[in-house]
This record gives sequence, structure tokens and C-alpha cells, in this order.
Amino acid sequence: MALLHPFTSLLLFLLAVPLSRAANRSLLPPGSLPALPLLQALQVRAPSGQGLRVGPASGQPLRYMLNLYRRATDREGRPRHSHSLGTNTIRLVQASSHGGQPWAGRWYMQRLTYHLEGQPEAEHLLRATVVYLPSLPLARGRLLCALELAATSGVLLSPSAHYGWAEADVTPYLVPGNGSMGSLVLQHVCVRAGRAGGHDAPVAPSHPFLLLYLNDTQSGLAPLAAEPHRHRRDTGTLAYDLPGYLREQGGEKSDCSLRPFPVSFAQLGWDHWIIAPHRYNPRYCKGVCPHLLRYDYHAPNHAVVQSFVHQLVDANVPRPSCVPYRYSPISVLMIERDGGILYKEYENMIAESCTCR
Repeated sequence: MALLHPFTSLLLFLLAVPLSRAANRSLLPPGSLPALPLLQALQVRAPSGQGLRVGPASGQPLRYMLNLYRRATDREGRPRHSHSLGTNTIRLVQASSHGGQPWAGRWYMQRLTYHLEGQPEAEHLLRATVVYLPSLPLARGRLLCALELAATSGVLLSPSAHYGWAEADVTPYLVPGNGSMGSLVLQHVCVRAGRAGGHDAPVAPSHPFLLLYLNDTQSGLAPLAAEPHRHRRDTGTLAYDLPGYLREQGGEKSDCSLRPFPVSFAQLGWDHWIIAPHRYNPRYCKGVCPHLLRYDYHAPNHAVVQSFVHQLVDANVPRPSCVPYRYSPISVLMIERDGGILYKEYENMIAESCTCR
């Protein structure tokens, strides 16, 4: 069994400590623990040992996924709405070759198998594409490549261009199901074009890789108690019906607000398999709920009444608590235990605003 990094062990231990105990000991900022389930979700996917060491620029598949990640997310790993990938999970599957000598004169032919057994039941296939470079430069010419189905000799897959890559849709050739897609066998065919010297050492192209676009029904937490889409008339309107309450002076320096709480994956000892982002900032809410709950707090009417009672009726009634109101997802790019690459979005992992309840 792999040994956990000391900082990892500490954080995962704190996840099991009740929130009140952790706050009393001041080990973590109050209100931060509810955001740390991301660490639990990632711990399940951690490689079993430290032997997997993949740099961020090693290999075309990883470079492709890094470019995809950067187009789809901001610097903190939050998905961009304008660059939605249409799914919350993308798995890159590497091919295994059948060995043998692929070169025969100017021709290169390599049989490739993509094993798809054992896919998680919660991941439902939406579409699948095979990605490869259709043209590679040589010293005195080019290497032109294509893909064909191994089961039907001579039937080429029709690719579409995508940032210099070729992508061939293979969804019809896979059987969707709960972990029962089986395998896909393709033939990678290339030919040297131009005046390539006969004595030049042949350059083997990188194997095409398979992308599975999946809908993971368990990629995040259940919707939280906050209701950001409630009707405007249902949130905090009671304050505007209390003229005396409105005249009270508020604006304390320690008002309820978002606070940063960055966690570096290098601190966790996970930077060898989590490629992006480099850190996770779940943020937390801290501060005193003001006497006058402004509209931008989106406080429910009950909180407004509770604050009013505390201020004017009975000081023993506590003020409302400062808690997260709205959350956003985070996208993580990671190396899997089998050497594949996984892009996954986890819901409700970054606090975006605070409220008083």
C-alpha cells in the first residue's frame, strides 16, 4: 500500500473531524471543510505508488489534453461557459500495438487496440473520437497518415481538422453500456511522400489516441442548500419593510465575505499525477453578518427576522451565520493509474459568494 504524503494525511484526517471541533482547534479556517471533499474524490483516483512521473510536456497526448484544458477553463480551473466541452468527463485512452515490423519500404502499417473494459458504471458514453496527426514533417518530405477499421480492410475513417489534428468519429463502432464497451481495433497507415532518402532512419509516428466524451453522473456533490435562483421577491425583502431597521448603521469592518484558502497539490505530494490546476482554492466565508442585511447577501427572510430579533428584541438570539451561498465547479486534468489521461469537472467545489443564514 502506498504511503500518503504527511500533509495529505493531515487534510484527509481533518475531513473526518466534525466541523465544530476543527473550528475550535483553529486547524483550518471556519467554514472551509465543506469544500474539501474534492480531496477525497481525488484521493480515490491517486496512483497506488510514486513510480508514475509524467512531466507536463511529455508526449503528444498530454500536450493535446493540456491545450484542451486551457481552452476550457480559467486560471483557477473553473470551466468557461463560452468554451463548454458539452460534458463533464473526457478520458484519453492510449493504444497498445500488436508488435512486429511496421515499416515496409515507404509504407508504415501498425495495428492498434484500445481496451475499454472496466469503464465506471456512472460514466455514460456520449461520443468517441480518435485523434492523430495526419501529416508529419521529415528531413526531405512528409509522412502522410490515415486510419482504417481493422475489421473491414480498406475502409478509412473520415477525419475532421481540429487545431492541426485530425479527429475521426468512432462512436458508431462502440457499444455504449455500463462498463461493457469492449475494445476498438484500428489500423494506422502512413506513407512517406516526397524525396525522402532511402538511407534515412524511418520515423515512427506517435500512436493515435482515443477520446471518450462521458457524462459522469457522480462527478460532484449533490446540490447544496443555497438556492441562487429563487425569485427576487423571496430573498431579503423584509428588510425593506422595516423603516427603523433600515436607519440602523451597519458596515462593520469584519462583515461576512469570501476569504482565500489555497491548497497546493505539490504540498499534497500529488503534483506528479495532477497536471492542472496547480492549486485548489475552495475559499470560505467568514465575518459578522451585518445588522442590515443588504440585498446582495441574498439572505432568506428567516435570517432577516433573526437579525432583527437579535438587534432589537433579544440579544440571546444569535445573529445569522456567514456561510457560502453560491458555488462553481472545478476542472481537474490528471494521469490515471493505467497511464491514461482524464479531464473531469467536479461540481460545487469553489465558493463564489456568501450569505447569512
